[in-house]
Amino acid sequence: MKKSDLKDGEGGHSPSQLIDARIKELSDWRGKMLSHVRALIHQADPEVVEEWKWRGVPVWSHNGIICTGETYKSVVKLTFAKGASLDDPSGLFNSSLEGNTRRAIDLREAEEIDENAFKALVGAAITLNKSKAR
Repeated sequence: MKKSDLKDGEGGHSPSQLIDARIKELSDWRGKMLSHVRALIHQADPEVVEEWKWRGVPVWSHNGIICTGETYKSVVKLTFAKGASLDDPSGLFNSSLEGNTRRAIDLREAEEIDENAFKALVGAAITLNKSKAR
């Protein structure tokens, strides 16, 4: 059993199955982008827990929320729950910069993400979550 199967999803489906369905349902660049960043999150943290919250938002957690993966018409938005507390030396955060807590990465069609910088950001979020969990 995957850790993601431990959290209840909707309609008896696991959160992982619901995220799979969302990716398939998008069937355009947004689905491919969401699938790609999901794979990067799993590479950065093989123990990540996938959740499905707020009536349809993919969430990745480890000792607390790492980030969410929202999809809009022209953007895939990755919102880091404690992004304002994370170092972002590569400048990936490009949205929600004015808040005191969250930071987001808006990805548009044909944009590429710096994979190593993104995985480092996921790792930093996990480290922060673990330090707050004590």
